[in-house]
Amino acid sequence: MTAATALAEAAATAPDIRAELLRSVREIADRDLAPIVKTVDHDGTYPEQVLRDFGAAGAYAWHLPGYAQSEPDLDSSIAAMSAVTEHCLSTGFCMWCQDALGWYVYTSGNASLRERVGARIARGAQLGGTGLSNPMKTFFGIERLKLKGRRVPGGYRVTGLLPWVSNLGSDHLFGGIFELEDKPEHRVMAVIDCSGEGVTIRQNEHFVALEGTRTFSVMLRDAFIADDDVLADPINTFIPRIRAGFILLQAGMAFGLIRNCIDLMQRERPSLGHVNKYLEVQPEEIEGELHAMEAEVAALTRTPFDPSPAYFRRVVEARLAAGEASVKAAHYTMLHCGARGYVSNGAAQRRLREAYFVAIVTPATKQLRKMLADMAN
Repeated sequence: MTAATALAEAAATAPDIRAELLRSVREIADRDLAPIVKTVDHDGTYPEQVLRDFGAAGAYAWHLPGYAQSEPDLDSSIAAMSAVTEHCLSTGFCMWCQDALGWYVYTSGNASLRERVGARIARGAQLGGTGLSNPMKTFFGIERLKLKGRRVPGGYRVTGLLPWVSNLGSDHLFGGIFELEDKPEHRVMAVIDCSGEGVTIRQNEHFVALEGTRTFSVMLRDAFIADDDVLADPINTFIPRIRAGFILLQAGMAFGLIRNCIDLMQRERPSLGHVNKYLEVQPEEIEGELHAMEAEVAALTRTPFDPSPAYFRRVVEARLAAGEASVKAAHYTMLHCGARGYVSNGAAQRRLREAYFVAIVTPATKQLRKMLADMAN
């Protein structure tokens, strides 16, 4: 029995497969991730085995169209990511990278690629990331595309440098977009192998948080990309099809971080509630905002392929709200915790550092605001 068949049968027979998925993910997170969160944060340890275990539990499968079920269930993948991010945003972000890679493969028309690596990505046997930070900025007039390619027999030769690609390793994959040297308006998206000919990954910078995400620069020097690894050629209709899912899946990072911030604020009430009550934002306000955002994202995930401008505007607005709420929640968590949150191993200061990542990862707050302004013109 294949993994896809097993998941499909489980979905058909279990009364609440989502609850079972979340139970398994929370069990792994509590048992195996929670003890190493500080190591991931302080030492930049990559939680590889935990990420693979989440995949084996089904955390990367439910949003994939045609894998476990005919219709994609992004909401369950978001919920799994959120449960993990309650402990660690680095791990939650790596889950999003993995989810995005699977989303590309299963939304494409490349059946051969799905057969070769799709199921392995879905169950966490093959890990990888998303190299779409630069392209997503390019599409909205912020940057120029950094990868250039030329047609050769059997595929393309691609050259260029991507400064930030996460969830990588020598045996990992990622999605990338390049334009043709002789026809820049023609763009191609493909899955790229970090161990492939002409591909080099290197860590050039260190961050204030998210060090455990294996965020590397990727250099392609006349790298060969086979036709069998192409997701879309050209990308014109493919990007509008994947962009809502790409953005909505990021909500899992925000929701988990915010939920933990609420918990941290509430823990301070027995000892500091008499003075914290004078702070202008209380955990109940953050909780109300979280419930509203979760409801909106859940509604949006029901139709991820909706092509209408009105729908995509709602997606962008929801992502903007999630990023801003993350920073707000973490900021007030620091104030509620006071000095106890300001020490080097304090959870509150870690959550504040992580929250800024939610606001700056592509699409960042400023890009989202530009996108909304462009839509209004």
